Amino acid sequence: MSGGVSRPAYCVGRRWWSRETRQYLVLGFHRQQLAGVLVLPKQCPTQGSRQRFHHEGGRLLPPHLLQLPVQLSFRFQGALARHLVVDDFAINTMCTQIFDHYFRRLVNLIVETLSEMQSANQLQGPQTGQCNSRNASSPSNGTNVEFDKRLLSKITKNDTFEYEEQRTMIAYKAEIEIKVLSQGQLAQNGTWNRESRIQPLANRTLQAARRYFRVGTAEAIPWTIKKRDPLSKLPMKNPDGSYVWDGYCIELIQTLANMMDFDYDLVVPDDGEFGQKVNGVWNGLVGDLAKGQTDIAVAALTMTSEREEVIDFVAPYFEQSGILIVMRKPVRKASLFKFMTVLRLEVWLSIVGALTLTGIMIWLLDKYSPYSARNNKHMYPYPCREFTLKESFWFALTSFTPQGGGEAPKALSSRTLVAAYWLFVVLMLATFTANLAAFLTVERMQSPVQSLEQLARQSRINYTVLDNSTIHQYFKNMKSAEEKLYQVWKEITLNSTSDQVEYRVWDYPIKEQYGHILQAITQVGPVKTIEDGFQKVIESENAEFAFIHDSSEIKYEVTQNCNLTEVGEVFAEQPYAIAVQQGSHLQEEISRRILDLQKDRYFEALSSKYWNQSLKSLCPNADDNEGITLESLGGVFIATLFGLSLAMITLAGEVIYYRRRNGANLDDSAAAAQQQQQQQQQQKQITMKEAESSVSAMDQIMIQKLAAKLQLKAAPAPIAFGDEQIAVKPSKPRVSHISVYPRPFPFKE
Repeated sequence: MSGGVSRPAYCVGRRWWSRETRQYLVLGFHRQQLAGVLVLPKQCPTQGSRQRFHHEGGRLLPPHLLQLPVQLSFRFQGALARHLVVDDFAINTMCTQIFDHYFRRLVNLIVETLSEMQSANQLQGPQTGQCNSRNASSPSNGTNVEFDKRLLSKITKNDTFEYEEQRTMIAYKAEIEIKVLSQGQLAQNGTWNRESRIQPLANRTLQAARRYFRVGTAEAIPWTIKKRDPLSKLPMKNPDGSYVWDGYCIELIQTLANMMDFDYDLVVPDDGEFGQKVNGVWNGLVGDLAKGQTDIAVAALTMTSEREEVIDFVAPYFEQSGILIVMRKPVRKASLFKFMTVLRLEVWLSIVGALTLTGIMIWLLDKYSPYSARNNKHMYPYPCREFTLKESFWFALTSFTPQGGGEAPKALSSRTLVAAYWLFVVLMLATFTANLAAFLTVERMQSPVQSLEQLARQSRINYTVLDNSTIHQYFKNMKSAEEKLYQVWKEITLNSTSDQVEYRVWDYPIKEQYGHILQAITQVGPVKTIEDGFQKVIESENAEFAFIHDSSEIKYEVTQNCNLTEVGEVFAEQPYAIAVQQGSHLQEEISRRILDLQKDRYFEALSSKYWNQSLKSLCPNADDNEGITLESLGGVFIATLFGLSLAMITLAGEVIYYRRRNGANLDDSAAAAQQQQQQQQQQKQITMKEAESSVSAMDQIMIQKLAAKLQLKAAPAPIAFGDEQIAVKPSKPRVSHISVYPRPFPFKE
């Protein structure tokens, strides 16, 4: 584990006393690393950073001294030395406890010295905030000299500290026993002190162990993923009970461990967060790193100015991260009657209404126009089509077919109506044909929105973000910025003495959208986990929900799920980087390794592994036109079968109606025809007998031939309809109603 850094700082009189040094000590074989550093900052603290110092076991700085530019701010980052035994401390003592002991005693000495000088009226300092003034460095007041004299006097008499005059540094004195736990027993291997450093025992040999770090991480796909069992789908665990991790960041930290020769353990924050400032306290990865509970943070951690106030970032390893919108591709629902959806219901009803009205108008015009064929039969030597109400409706209906409605009316008024109706029919058929071709073609999956601006302007699609995430904070910050800009504009317009039009309050030139977006997110409610956000998107089959999240995670999910699609472009780009403790020596070392990996194109290969664009080729391509399927045209066949069935039912109705209406007349006609036929047969027999008796055999033959001819020209035989005989009258020549110049039918005599 990495050692700690403590920073006591104070401004005495009008002069800063500051030095910095670092020492590192490797303890034993078990990857323990101990660091003790006394650091005095090189800059005067700002007014906002002055705090009252309090430490359990130490003294409180007297309140009246707070009026002086004196600051005692301490920040210690320590780690556990698991098998370390130190004089006066118990086994498995925290290194923080060891160094807190030294720092407490040092603070006591400083406070005692300041208190003594205050009591003796020897502490004279500048006004608050004037540490960097030129007069502050002047030794004429004697405050600095007196402070150094008193403090060094106390240090030389103290058995805990010593003063190195050459480096102007206060160092601690300690004798540390190095013991290693082996088979339940602690065996001493050597000692350590500042003068002789590590001294192994006579029969022992100490070797430098691999460095050991606690690496903080947080779960985020595909950066850090808990590996799951292929069968049970449950997270896999190591023999020690820890989870087995996989992902982009896990491979990266393993590569760095091999390059830098260190061991590590993965540590997940208790709250699982990346790091947000809640009530002035950082949580998650950033909080653990700032408190010294971890040495390195490797995760999908964005570099922000707020986080850099408490931790340090190394060179970015992923520079394309930002914010992106993900939605589901609309689900194409196959319909047998899809051709009916080409036009909306109100359009279909309008077409039926136009057809009905046109049929009625044709009938009225043909009936009452003095120039119609019905009212001027003497002007047309041939039979013309008579437009009854039934015939008018048939004409209006068949006008939608390719063969047309047949013979048109003769009157000019009727033809004017028909011409206007035909224009309507042509336009409607062209519109229907064009839309039908587009509908029967495979639909391209276009998202309803294409950008964040379009998403903000509409109200049909709901959207949300991850609760307490950097994206959520981004929209809060942008809303605050919009409000501040509006207040500035309002002050300018209200306080302006100009009468120019551009200074009107209601002509605010900036489009406010982030406030509306944040309001919509609040109404829907942020999701608690990333999985919930993607699940809501997948459940919305009509593409009526969007999830605004990190672009890298969205792009990964899109490659894994064929139903998802990216919307718009990436915005608010921020890089990802590894974080270390503030002031850690690891910052420079890891940065160099990151640059080496970039030079070797390591990150490009790693990105292509987790964002494999070739996986999209496995998804069914909705843009490929595979022809028109039966699902799309099945309704046409159903409509045809329905027409056939309706025709058969109509035929049955016609027969039944005709029989009930003309049943008696049919019976009388059949009986008369049968009686007439019998009389003809009897008369024929009588005639044959008379002829046989009066003529010769040759004459009989001629008579038989003549009778046969007469029989051929006789009345047609009745038609048998069941058990009944129906007499059929000779057909009259018919007139075609389709030809403009009709002629008798049949055409051949």
